[in-house]
Amino acid sequence: MLPFVHFIKSLIRVPNIVTSNFRLRHRGPDWSGVHVQGNNVFAHERLAIVGIDSGSQPLLSKDKSTVLVVNGEIYNHKELRAQLRQLHAFQTESDCEVLMYLVSCLFHE
Repeated sequence: MLPFVHFIKSLIRVPNIVTSNFRLRHRGPDWSGVHVQGNNVFAHERLAIVGIDSGSQPLLSKDKSTVLVVNGEIYNHKELRAQLRQLHAFQTESDCEVLMYLVSCLFHE
């Protein structure tokens, strides 16, 4: 299982979060990402399997209103992507990106 962490910025300083996340680096050696949005800090260590060159996390929606940090593999991501492509412009080849737009469709349509 790959590590990802969400912190409330007012409770802990961002440099401490980056340091803590780095300690988990051995669990996901391909990418380390941190995103700060308001009082929220999302950190992720990635082991790249799908979307190796473009699936760094945290993933942001095109309008940057949604942040996605996910652990897992979406086995039917190609089928979901084909269905969602008419409504959304995908930014990566990551299997996880489909979740961001799938949730958007479920809650906004």
